[in-house]
Amino acid sequence: MKNATVRQVRHDFGSVIAMVEEGESVAVSKRGRVIAVISPPPVEKKRARKRPDFARRLKRMYGETVFPGNIIVEDRKSLER
Repeated sequence: MKNATVRQVRHDFGSVIAMVEEGESVAVSKRGRVIAVISPPPVEKKRARKRPDFARRLKRMYGETVFPGNIIVEDRKSLER
C-alpha cells in the first residue's frame, strides 16, 4: 500500500489515480493519521453463459427425421417446371 498526503491528493491527483490504476491501494493521511484509503474496484469474474442446445430442441420438435435445406429447394425447382 502506498501513502499520499491530503496535499498531494489535492495538488497532484493524477499521480495518485495512476497508482490506483496500477492496482495499488493508496492510504491518504492528514497530519500523520490515515483518514482514507483509495483502492481499485474488485475484479468481477465473468460467468460463462449457458448456450441453448438447438439440436436437442429440433429433435424434440420434429423427431429424428430432419431434412437438409437443399431437398426443399430441389422440390421447389421441380414444381416450377
